[in-house]
Amino acid sequence: MEVGEEKRASSLQDDGASDLQSVPGAMDPRAFPAALEPEVQSQPWRGQQEQRRCGELSLHVSGLVLGRDAAGSQGGRSTSACPLSPALSFLYLSGPQRREPAVSEGFPPAVKTAWSKSLPGAWTQPVPVWVIWGPGKLTPSDLGFLSTEFWGKSTKFWLGPILLFAVFLGFYSNVFSLISTWQREQSQSSPEVHHLQGQQGPLSTLFSSLSEGDRHLDTCRIPEVPRLVYPKAQLLKPTRVDVLVMTPWFAPIIWDGTFDSAILDAQFRNITIGLTVFAIKKYVVFLKLFLETAEKYFMVGHKVNYYVFTDRPADVPQIPLQEGRQVVVLKVRNYKRWQDISMHRMEMISNFSQQRFLREVHYLVCLDVDMKFSDHVGVEILAPLFGTLHPGFYAGDRQSFTYERRPLSQAYIPRDEGDFYYMGSFFGGSVPEVYQLTTACHQVMMADQANGIEAVWHDESHLNRYLLYHKPSKVLSPEYMWDEQLLRRPPFLRKLRFVAVPKNHAEIRNQ
Repeated sequence: MEVGEEKRASSLQDDGASDLQSVPGAMDPRAFPAALEPEVQSQPWRGQQEQRRCGELSLHVSGLVLGRDAAGSQGGRSTSACPLSPALSFLYLSGPQRREPAVSEGFPPAVKTAWSKSLPGAWTQPVPVWVIWGPGKLTPSDLGFLSTEFWGKSTKFWLGPILLFAVFLGFYSNVFSLISTWQREQSQSSPEVHHLQGQQGPLSTLFSSLSEGDRHLDTCRIPEVPRLVYPKAQLLKPTRVDVLVMTPWFAPIIWDGTFDSAILDAQFRNITIGLTVFAIKKYVVFLKLFLETAEKYFMVGHKVNYYVFTDRPADVPQIPLQEGRQVVVLKVRNYKRWQDISMHRMEMISNFSQQRFLREVHYLVCLDVDMKFSDHVGVEILAPLFGTLHPGFYAGDRQSFTYERRPLSQAYIPRDEGDFYYMGSFFGGSVPEVYQLTTACHQVMMADQANGIEAVWHDESHLNRYLLYHKPSKVLSPEYMWDEQLLRRPPFLRKLRFVAVPKNHAEIRNQ
């Protein structure tokens, strides 16, 4: 206890001792700092003396001084604030004559109340002082409540309600803060929550599960390209005027003559592309031709992972691969109906995107296996999200599209909506976007199944619904999907890049 404190307490002894006797459990004011000393010394905090000298009329709430009537200031206001200890906090009220309060012993150890002597002038009632013991600064939630008797009868009637409002506002904010903190700690410590987040959570949860080393570069970044020599584009001489080359939402439609492969290869030179293909049951017979033609035409000069989903790993053929390319066999179950195999592709791609694709590749290209590459298919197709125009509907109006027209289905599209009809056998994008697409399509297919309905073209119907309301950032022309057996080649199709293999659908699908 400082000498100054002793003198001040001594000067109050004769003046106010008789008044203090009327307060139950009151102590001698001189004992106030001493009574605090044992517990104060047990706490590792600073500014003990400065805290005890806050004798002016003050209200400290989390370090905020709402009012301070300094002695001798003749009603003037001072903005200086006493520091609050991290171990001991005060809500300290005293009269304008710097009178030290007494401490009541009748309250629990966590909260002690003190009553000052009757103050001269307008202060005709005892003024309570709350002393809060704890590990942090005083917050309104530590106070509980303040009764209107906290203030003297002559205090203005609006002061008490204002302070009560501030206290309860702080109380509820602290309660909600504690609840959110508790929920966050529970989610971080619960393995069940981690599992659900991985299966159903947003993309932020998907990314947060990865270390920095596992995360690939942002696929939307602008890459630097080396010095190149190439023909200059002629603004007034477009390379294609016979076909639409841009959608209404400014997504390019990829045709021969609309891109320069050399520039694009330089832009995408440091990426890895994943190609997913399903070879289940007898469809494994198409795998050899598919992989051989892919090695000749697909993403030549770039790193590629061929992800082969199959129920017959032993039947996957061994073919020579270019440097930086590999076949990854993923064993999956088969299904009795080919429709179920087709619909469960979305679920499998979604699951493996979460489990490994996000860590291994930048983009995914999802293709049917009963096809072959017949010309260049390169990085010109890559975008955050792309779809391919169906060769049977590229010239049709939206009323002719074979969308799902039954409102009961989650794939339903009204007859006055629709941009294009997209093929389910050629789509893709960045791994996060493909994960989001396949997860959404699988979920709505499960909802349809629960309602006893199956979309008219299965996963393709749901894909078209998704791409209607999540516009693709690139659209591939029919060059990238054609069937020479069923369709006559029009003159504007300069190249056929990915074509169907002749087959007996009934024989293949039902085995």
